Amino acid sequence: MGNLLRIILAILLPPVGVFFTVGLGGQFWLNILLTILGYIPGIVHAVWIIARRNPSPYR
Repeated sequence: MGNLLRIILAILLPPVGVFFTVGLGGQFWLNILLTILGYIPGIVHAVWIIARRNPSPYR
């Protein structure tokens, strides 16, 4: 799945974007907690996880 689609999912439903990137690991559960505590922290964490796990081929 492409990074763009994952980032769109991360903006709409942050845990889904993290799930498609790392599965049901600790980062997924942390993202659920952050999303419950505040939607924006969940988005920031999800985008960070997606960007960190899938480096750009143009670097």
